[in-house]
Amino acid sequence: MSNVIVIGGGAAGMFAAIQAAEKGHKVVLLEKNEKLGKKIYITGKGRCNITNACDTEELFQNVMRNSKFLYSAFYTFSNYQVMDFFEQNGLRIKTERGERVFPQSDHSSDVIAVLKRALEKHGVEIRLHSEVKELKIEDNQIEGVILSNGKTLEAKQVIVATGGCSYVSTGSTGDGYRFAKEAGHTVTKLHPALVPLEVEESWIQKLQGLSLKNVSIEIEKDGKKLYEAFGEMLFTHYGVSGPLILSASSAINDYIEKMPLQMTIDLKPALTEEQLDKRILRDFEENQNRQYKNAVQKLFPAKLIPVMIRLSGISPEKKVNEITKEERQHLVKMIKHFPLTLSHFRDFNEAIITRGGVSVKQINPSTMESKLVNGLFFVGEVLDLDALTGGFNLQIAWSTGYLAGDSIK
Repeated sequence: MSNVIVIGGGAAGMFAAIQAAEKGHKVVLLEKNEKLGKKIYITGKGRCNITNACDTEELFQNVMRNSKFLYSAFYTFSNYQVMDFFEQNGLRIKTERGERVFPQSDHSSDVIAVLKRALEKHGVEIRLHSEVKELKIEDNQIEGVILSNGKTLEAKQVIVATGGCSYVSTGSTGDGYRFAKEAGHTVTKLHPALVPLEVEESWIQKLQGLSLKNVSIEIEKDGKKLYEAFGEMLFTHYGVSGPLILSASSAINDYIEKMPLQMTIDLKPALTEEQLDKRILRDFEENQNRQYKNAVQKLFPAKLIPVMIRLSGISPEKKVNEITKEERQHLVKMIKHFPLTLSHFRDFNEAIITRGGVSVKQINPSTMESKLVNGLFFVGEVLDLDALTGGFNLQIAWSTGYLAGDSIK
């Protein structure tokens, strides 16, 4: 039986602590906040998208970086096992669109309550308001941790589960990256991921609060297509957000320092340009004596009308029966290729996750143990792993946390 210290009371840390304790180890869980699971509490807009019910093989396709590293983790503790764990511990779950799994209650607090009960059941000692200042390492062997109050806790096995840099208010202040560097590890460049994007066009502010469903987007750089997808998005006072944009931000993250990028929105993806032209012609025929600005009410949401009129280049006062074929076809093009210039990523305070982290080349993928320091493990978001929205990032946390806890001898 070993003494085990887990640093960080988030998803990965709690799971690592539960599994290590279940195997009979004496586990102390250190959390610098006043409560456990602060980031879990706000995930999925407070509903907590626990995992994704897709085939286990599909999990890898939704991991943006180093997906092969997760082979042992995902197969040792799969998404189905995560669902079983929560159900067996009294949480009723449901599966929604996109195979996203949520608690039936829609309350993330119920997920945290299950984890706390499991920690208590297995005798994990939970210490809140306990901040780790540094790791204690001698001759490439972990010996414990030094707390910010100067006290030393000894342990031959330490699991770092400190999260990334996103949502600083939840305590994710990058401590784990510092611990890793001080222990000799490489930390890859850190970027905000699953994050809203800023747009150059000033008229974007007029669209603030407008949500678009069933649209498709395409992002390119100098004519090279980087990303395309279909879904739901939202306009903000600075640019664009929503599920479609958050996923896009992870897919184009390599271009974060090569902005601006061109994005087009297809506002009517179900129609070809020809079908859309016929639809507009019908609308115009019904309103042929009206002004253009009053003849497009059925085509666009109210907030979008003034912007579309401006971008189409057709005078708002022009009678519909005076609009030329060329003007109408230009309008069709605008609807199918609504243009935006992406200028910046928003910062870590608005990012759901962090891209980059402890280099997985220095971590044993079968155990999550450091290849440089015996007894030192890294799990969850502190590692250079990130995935798309839909429960995949929490699955990385559960799986890597479980594997580390299970691997302690």
